[in-house]
Amino acid sequence: NRLLRHTGLLDTDDSGVPEVPVSADDTPEVLNKALSGLSSRWKNWWVRGILTLAMISFFFIIIYLGPMVLMMIVLCVQIKCFHEIITIGYSVYHSYHLPWFRTLSWYFLLCVNYFFYGETVTDYFFTLVQREEPLRILSKYHRFISFALYLTGFCMFVLSLVKKHYRLQFYMVSAYTVGFLLFIVPISCVICNDIMAYMFGFFFGRTPLIKLSPKKTWEGFIGGFFATVVFGILLSYVMSGYRFFVCPVEFNNDSNSFTVDCEPSELFQLQDYGLPPVLKSITGWTTVKLYPFQIHSIALSAFASIMGPFGGFFASGFKRAFKIKDFANTIPGHGGIMDRFDCQYLMATFVNVYIASFIRGPNPSKVIQQLLALRLDQQLHIFNSLKAHLTEKGLLPALEEAA
Repeated sequence: NRLLRHTGLLDTDDSGVPEVPVSADDTPEVLNKALSGLSSRWKNWWVRGILTLAMISFFFIIIYLGPMVLMMIVLCVQIKCFHEIITIGYSVYHSYHLPWFRTLSWYFLLCVNYFFYGETVTDYFFTLVQREEPLRILSKYHRFISFALYLTGFCMFVLSLVKKHYRLQFYMVSAYTVGFLLFIVPISCVICNDIMAYMFGFFFGRTPLIKLSPKKTWEGFIGGFFATVVFGILLSYVMSGYRFFVCPVEFNNDSNSFTVDCEPSELFQLQDYGLPPVLKSITGWTTVKLYPFQIHSIALSAFASIMGPFGGFFASGFKRAFKIKDFANTIPGHGGIMDRFDCQYLMATFVNVYIASFIRGPNPSKVIQQLLALRLDQQLHIFNSLKAHLTEKGLLPALEEAA
């Protein structure tokens, strides 16, 4: 390392951490010629704007193609983000000759995806899973298989430890396990907040917000907040009216295909809400019709505007630690995929916790799955208990008359 630093082949700062080579300008030549007469500030504005519109259009196309395509795109984005992080790590630490660095990184990512996607497939595609014997076995022992895979990686990590680099290797292994849960409304709120905060900051920004991101301003932060809350309410109103967006993907045995059709829950049905006295005096209305999900969207939008940017600040600190501007140069004017999804980490975790705490109830498919795993006498006992309960509530006679 001393020889490499002396010859200039390995750049380091005062702390001894190697620097990642700075990527060259990745702006397409067509845009460079078209915007050659503009200042660098306005040139960057136009490049970011054009590529932002292109990404939004691509996002709408993905939504149109359906949930299965969206799931695959989410997986691809996750893999690309992980690749960008691992590439930075390898560029910095390859000189330490750590064995299995990239192999273990990708292996742990595979384990995490197998665990989370396996749980999702089992919950939502229960009928399809039960039809195929191999899938039924994988579903029954899913958590044991996941643990076995993780244990194998754990043993590989222990065997890869190198003397004098223990602390570095234990520090790096904490970044291996990454999982993502993304939903359209939260993603859209984060995108809206990112765009509007940039717009407000570009035209009205005067007061610096945080030292980690010198270009962030209080004007952009506050403007992005109000714009995102309004956007979240409007987007939720539009999307709640379409079953395509509110119904889960299910496997239909009759058509032998995946379908998106259901009776929307109360969360996606218009209801009357009374207005506060102040708003009554201003509007003259006593009630207003809203989807209950619009109320939840306010919480999601507020989190995306207030706490979501801290994911970006964390990424800025990470990049400063390695003395790089962007994670990659995949998207001109924006950096890498990771640079566009840095705010999604906190948002994805919040959405998962929020849905589990305030929205999602017991999963009927999972209950049925657990019931079918019982012995026949246990299933019969539960059937008789459920029958007695429905009879006591007066629901069973009504169901029998309807039949």
